Amino acid sequence: MRGMPAIVVKGLVKKFGKVVAVDGISFEVKEGEIFAFLGPNGAGKTTTIKMLTTLLHPTDGMMKVNGFDPVSQMDDVRRSFGIVFQDPSLDDDLTAEENMHFHAVLYGVKKDIREKRIHDLLRFVELEERKDDLVKKFSGGMKRRLEIARGLIHHPKILFLDEPTLGLDPQTRNSMWEHVSKLRKSEGMTVFFTTHYMEEAARIADRVAIIDHGKILKVGTVDELKRQTKAKSLEDAFLKLTGRVIREEQSTSLERMRTMRKGWGR
Repeated sequence: MRGMPAIVVKGLVKKFGKVVAVDGISFEVKEGEIFAFLGPNGAGKTTTIKMLTTLLHPTDGMMKVNGFDPVSQMDDVRRSFGIVFQDPSLDDDLTAEENMHFHAVLYGVKKDIREKRIHDLLRFVELEERKDDLVKKFSGGMKRRLEIARGLIHHPKILFLDEPTLGLDPQTRNSMWEHVSKLRKSEGMTVFFTTHYMEEAARIADRVAIIDHGKILKVGTVDELKRQTKAKSLEDAFLKLTGRVIREEQSTSLERMRTMRKGWGR
């Protein structure tokens, strides 16, 4: 049923030793919603998305993704979402089509529908004519579009995007979001993305959660956030909530060190 929560999080905590990366956050994401996690570096965005996608176990709290528990029902959760990571995860020595095939087999997409689905998705992200080219020859924007297509191969109900446009030029960023918006409209897909680009969150998201130091400070539409903080723009609201002091990426760096060797092999 449309409008029911696709993601439910209550009292979620993640500690790395004495460092509290996520500090008791609670929120819900409705089915079919585009929901943004907006925060500075080290705020806890990536740690949260890794817990939701089963890559990290929480220290405390409750999560539901499409009605499944990411801790006790990992396989069910993984089958229900697609993900585009912050860092590239394609095999550069395979072609675009081979990358798609590998992922389709991994997710158990039936052989009789695999070819058509790969063809349709490559056409959707405008890479059909480059399907036989090695990924190592692709630009950053082309790789990101291929990662989106690959993440959709099993028709997930939720698409997770972790800083999906980091390092991309404005034209490529705009093109990527056009594709994601088309997907939301055509498939009714829920989209959960992390970003630190103000204009991206303001333009794309139905609702925005501002997170800092592992805590969610405010959640709402852009207009609601501006009204609650008496700000003229989302950027102004963000700075009023998080401050203007530049901080080191301590929690982000620690998180990467702790999780770089962990993954789907749990």
